[in-house]
Amino acid sequence: MAEDSNLPNSENLNTKNGNFICGVVEGFYGRPWTTEQRKDLFQKMKKWGMDSYVYAPKDDYKHRAYWRELYTVEEAEHLTGLIQAAKDQNITFYYALSPGLDITYSSTKEITALKRKLEQVSQFGCTAFALLFDDIEPEMSEADKEVFQSFAQAQVSVTNDIYQHLGQPRFLVCPTQYCSTRAVPNVTNSEYLNTLGSKLAQEIDIMWTGQKVISRLLTKENIQEITDALRRPPVIWDNLHANDYDQKRVFLGPYSGRSPDLIPKLRGVLTNPNCEYGANFVAIHTLAQWSRCNLDGQRDLTLNDTVSADIKLETETEDGLGEDVPVSLSPNMYHPRQALRNAINEWLPEFSKHKSAWGPIVKPQPAVAVIPVPIIPSINTCMTLTSTTTTTTGSNSQAVVNPTQLQALAEVCSSVAVADSLVNPVPGPVMNSLVSDTKVVCNDSIPNPIAPVPIPIPVSDAEVKSITVLSGTHIKPDKDKNKVVVNGDKADECKEGAKEETCMNTDTSTDLSNESSLSPSEPMDCNSTPNISPAHIKGTVENSSEDVAMSENSTPSGSMQVETNDGANQMVVENPPENDIEPERKENELTFEDLALLCDLFYLPFEHGGQGLQLLQEFNWLKSNAHIVMAANQKKDPLKADVQEWFTRAEKMNEMTQAVNRLFQHLSSCNNREILYDLYSYLWDIRGVISLLNSYVKWLAGGQFPASMPSYTQGTYTWFSKGWKETFMSGEQEPWVFRGGLTADLQRLIPVDSGNDLFVYKVPDVPTCRVYTVRPYLPEDEQMVYNVCSRTCKDGLEDPHPYPEELKNLQSDRIVGAYLTLHPEFCFVVEDDAGIVGFACASPDYKKFRVKMELAWVPEMCEKYPLSLKNDKDLSKFAQDTISHFHGFKDEIYVSSPTHPSSMICSILPSVLDQSVSKRLVTCLLAALRANGSFGVHVVMNSTDSYTHAFYGKLGFVENTHEAIKGKIVMGRTF
Repeated sequence: MAEDSNLPNSENLNTKNGNFICGVVEGFYGRPWTTEQRKDLFQKMKKWGMDSYVYAPKDDYKHRAYWRELYTVEEAEHLTGLIQAAKDQNITFYYALSPGLDITYSSTKEITALKRKLEQVSQFGCTAFALLFDDIEPEMSEADKEVFQSFAQAQVSVTNDIYQHLGQPRFLVCPTQYCSTRAVPNVTNSEYLNTLGSKLAQEIDIMWTGQKVISRLLTKENIQEITDALRRPPVIWDNLHANDYDQKRVFLGPYSGRSPDLIPKLRGVLTNPNCEYGANFVAIHTLAQWSRCNLDGQRDLTLNDTVSADIKLETETEDGLGEDVPVSLSPNMYHPRQALRNAINEWLPEFSKHKSAWGPIVKPQPAVAVIPVPIIPSINTCMTLTSTTTTTTGSNSQAVVNPTQLQALAEVCSSVAVADSLVNPVPGPVMNSLVSDTKVVCNDSIPNPIAPVPIPIPVSDAEVKSITVLSGTHIKPDKDKNKVVVNGDKADECKEGAKEETCMNTDTSTDLSNESSLSPSEPMDCNSTPNISPAHIKGTVENSSEDVAMSENSTPSGSMQVETNDGANQMVVENPPENDIEPERKENELTFEDLALLCDLFYLPFEHGGQGLQLLQEFNWLKSNAHIVMAANQKKDPLKADVQEWFTRAEKMNEMTQAVNRLFQHLSSCNNREILYDLYSYLWDIRGVISLLNSYVKWLAGGQFPASMPSYTQGTYTWFSKGWKETFMSGEQEPWVFRGGLTADLQRLIPVDSGNDLFVYKVPDVPTCRVYTVRPYLPEDEQMVYNVCSRTCKDGLEDPHPYPEELKNLQSDRIVGAYLTLHPEFCFVVEDDAGIVGFACASPDYKKFRVKMELAWVPEMCEKYPLSLKNDKDLSKFAQDTISHFHGFKDEIYVSSPTHPSSMICSILPSVLDQSVSKRLVTCLLAALRANGSFGVHVVMNSTDSYTHAFYGKLGFVENTHEAIKGKIVMGRTF
């Protein structure tokens, strides 16, 4: 590699000797990886030519919170085994400690404790070490101020002392100012960075994340600037694939935004990837490919931007990986899309390996609130706190984001719905990844020193409230939750859905605490100094009795499901499907195209993949051009070219939706349950959103809406608002500003402004590949809808009293018949492979609907069900009241609400335990009402109907006391 005379000589020695550090830092917040996963990583790293691993999981309790404590015999065995496993694969194992939360740099006792801990680890065979001073208060204690001139000098003194004491091993340091935006006042003039550069032993390597915590690009200029300040080239701690700051995002795109031209100017690169180990194949594989290149196959980095999406899509291939990749690449040339192709080809066989998963799906990220800033009420986003609806006028109006609004836009995306669990949180249990090969163990008996810190929130100029923010820790687990026993044979369940009832958690008591808005801590950030020091707290995890379940769940409270060893609640491991059904699996096997789609849906922090962009663009075009269908509907002219184009693109949208469904079913059926559990909740969530968009398109195809529809459905801030995507992909904002990734961007396109709560659902505890589809009602569905209605007519259940044949449709005629007959365009059904399992129907204007019913429905019903039928002694009172209802319809008191003019009914079979199904069904219906100018809907039920009351309560309906009707409850919601 060419020498650069502008850089210090030490840099050239590193690269000349082939001494470029390349590997992985396990440095995220949340549940650490397991011993088995780390050993698997070492094997892969060796195979791919990488050489370094840094053990630094923020929440492994003896790494940070209890950094002074020595390891027990059991922990020592696991750590020694890990260090040896790394050695066996020629991987340098760096053992890192993070003492900065509460260390007194001037205390001999503290430095002795630090030396003792690192000495112990060196006895395990470790020959490389790291001290991490990230995410701490940059202030010294009073005692330290008397000894050291500056914070940097304190850190340098301790680090040099430790380095010498350990015999000058390989050594890394992460500074407190670890990126340009954290350098005070800037990189060049930072006293802190310059002190580190001039005083830290020259052989100690210093870590750097780039321009930002998560840097979209690494530039030669930034690297030169930090090299000058540190008097040595940096080791990049790369957070490009870190996802511990967003519950909805995982990053499966290739390593990009870093030219291989940088390699001679760096000491090394360590990726700090996704929390979910199984999600990191592409991130690590593509970094390995990059490290072996010295030519940039993509000179113009702007071609890697989402701004070029339209150009990219012109050249897409079937697998979505076709754009702007040169026809032939030499082996030493790096191109992200080609690197992604290579990685997917190697990743695919991993899904066929038989691997087990432990416990229910549990999100490995801490539920930590990021402090919201004042919200501008007019912003429309599924993440916002406000329920204000803003509409635009005219069909072509577009929300424009001006510079001052961009800040507001960012504020909206990072706003949180404050759940009770966050207002009075308890520190989570401490976690330990060094006492089991396959599990992470937690122990409630040891206090977590990283205590909740109340921080004031500016709610408005006049008012200041306070929210308790968890400093990088989990909320206490809910021990009382019933555990699901998984019998492991998932293939049968995926074929027939037979075990779904035992597999799905129906606890929805906390489903409105909005996990999608819970903001975990920023990576390497937001973690305040604890209120108590672990130095004075005794305790070990030797007698720990709980396992953090090994998989993924966006439980709204952020709580961890745990496994106890008391026998009563024993969690059974879920094994891969048995071999005897192998032939049947072939048609369900994942393909290259499946994984290409998966990676595109969860691409990179500042960039959506090609097929993800296509979904955004197709839906937006179909929604924006729906007037074509309406006009054609009125003129009965379906053959016009623009109408044909609309339906062709609607079919394309449908095909993409089916591709996502196939991916979901193939992934759910794979042998590798560990990878499945790591990815399931993300794919489950986005599949539901894409399916919902497709359902709405199918409704638009009917053309049942007025010409004024765009003024009701425009929305305010979406991906297509001027300035939104440009800001998203620019990298000028940290990515946690744009919450939720592609899933949220797709949600924002659904025209239901105040529907945030409708996008909050609990992921199934155990993967199921059953797919529920919402679609518009068709005339041939009538009997199945009637059947569902009969089976749910009495407060969610069937009337236990038998009905004579001539009265079998009585309740369905009362509840749903008029909607199906008079307003079929506002009726939706939800179905699975077996048929229709639920419906939702509405009338946009209930007053007008009653008039229609009086003319065209009730007389027919009175004839069909004469009053004389009430004399049948075997008939239940419920049935008798229904007959009376038809005959007394004209005199009935009914709801007449200007704020909730629409009426609706929704019913789902009790066998459907997935609570997201009802929410998606109702969202579709509300979007259809919204397109017709309605912004409020009501439902009426008997005052004794407790199930129905709770059902609508979970759908965001609240009681309306202004519309009191004797013996009835009226509930309403806006959207």
